[in-house]
Order: sequence, then C-alpha cells, then structure tokens
Amino acid sequence: MQHVLVLIADPEDRPLEAADVALAAEVLGDAAGAPRWLSRERAVEIACADFVDEALLRDAFEDAPIDIAIVPAAQRRKRLLVADMDSTIITVECLDELADFAGLKPKIAAITERAMRGELDFKAALRERVGMLTGLDESALARAYGERVHLTPGARALVGTMRKHGAYAALVSGGFTYFTARVREAAGFDQDSANTLLIEAGRLTGKVAEPILDSSAKLATLQQLTRERGLDPAETLAVGDGANDLPMLQAAGLGVAFRAKPKVAAAAQVRIEHGDLTALLYLQGYADEDFAV
Repeated sequence: MQHVLVLIADPEDRPLEAADVALAAEVLGDAAGAPRWLSRERAVEIACADFVDEALLRDAFEDAPIDIAIVPAAQRRKRLLVADMDSTIITVECLDELADFAGLKPKIAAITERAMRGELDFKAALRERVGMLTGLDESALARAYGERVHLTPGARALVGTMRKHGAYAALVSGGFTYFTARVREAAGFDQDSANTLLIEAGRLTGKVAEPILDSSAKLATLQQLTRERGLDPAETLAVGDGANDLPMLQAAGLGVAFRAKPKVAAAAQVRIEHGDLTALLYLQGYADEDFAV
C-alpha cells in the first residue's frame, strides 16, 4: 500500500456517510485497504495500491460536495507549512477591503480577481491598485483589520496542530506586512513576510516598498526554509488560492489549492473546495483527537 485516498466533506453541507466509503472501496477494488475515520461525518482515509485512477473516483462521486485526494503514504506528516494569507488563511483580500474605505472596492476588486486568476502581471497590478489609494488615511488599516479580517475556519487548528507535532509554519503573502504581522499572531505562525505599504504624514503614499514580494519570492521562501531546516522537499506543505501561489504549490511535497482560482485548482496536486483548513490536517493523516485546538 503506497498511497492513501482521503475523502473530506463539510457536515453542515453534506456529511460523509458509510455509503461514500463503500463506493470508494468499490472503485478501488482489490487496491483498497481498510477505511479509517479521521473525523466522523467529515473525513475518512483508505489505504490503496500504488496506481489509482483518480478520475474514476471523481466520476463515481459525480457532483457530490466531497473533496477527493490521493496522497503518498510516505513522509505524509509534513514538517514545514508555507501558507498564503488573503483568501486562504483569512477570508478576505485585505487590499480590496482597504479600497472600500476609499470608495473604490468594486474597481480594485476587479483587478485583484484578474491578477489572482493569472490574467495580469502581479507586480504591475499591485502597483496600480496601491496607487489608487494615494492619500488614504492610515487609520483605514486598523479599521480594515478590526472590522473585516477574519481567520478562515480551521486556520488555528492547522497551524497549531502542525507546530505541536514539530513543524515550522510560515505565512507568506503578496499583501501587506501590517496585516501579516497580526494574522501571524492570531493564527500562531512562526514567521511572516509580505509587502510594505509606504506611509508619510499619516497617509498612504500610493507606493509599495521594493522589491515586491511575488510568486518567485513565495517559492524562494519555501525553498530557503526547506534548506535551512534540513528537510526533504517531500516534507513540505504549501497552500494558497491565487496564481501567484502556483509555483510554491507545485514545488512543495504537498501543494494544496484551497478554494482556488480555476487555473490554480487545475494545476495543483490537491484541491480543497468543500472542507475548511482542517482538511490539510486530514490529508496528513491527523485525526480529530490529534488536533492542538
């Protein structure tokens, strides 16, 4: 048994049932091992042989709101987590929320969406959007964080559980240090890195400190931390939702597209559309009783 099939659902939407396990076992046939429930009605794993046709499983479950992932059994519990922030660890795009205080949210959010889909150059799109906020009072940063920023369900459990079991957790964002510093503390990450908004006389200048942290910088962070901690790349986990996350997702031992843009979901090793961030723990074989919080 070289791989593990993991089924994950949101019980409030549609709980996992014994019939789902039976269907998966039927598709796997002789390749299936005994099922193990990681969380009742939420997550189950089934050991399986080296070759499994994931497309057959997806066809069998049709449009059921169930996440399906096949992961290697070896080095399953990761020792490094590198996570995107906006629309991943938190539920919003901070720049879009800042724009709301300037009355520009629809215009800026449209650019954000295109950039995250990979339709625009990330650096140019960031400079354009920040430029639109020239003169915005810096108090909007505190208002945006206090009123709009919320952790995605499962974020604290993900970070806390991995750290409890010896992993290192890094938050890396194409957003801004004002927010990553606070989200790092709220979710329990070891470190954070992001872009810096330039402020003069209490107002945004419309510029970002150079160099801009983009997809290549996210990838470099993953690679640097892997080297510094003496890890095999297979021991790393990356998660994100936008096109600027894709290089690090593809380089990680386990790259997870979390409620991601279509281009990212199609190219990532695993995609999670229905579960919350605890899904990343189930992918690693953690059960509810292993969680830190």
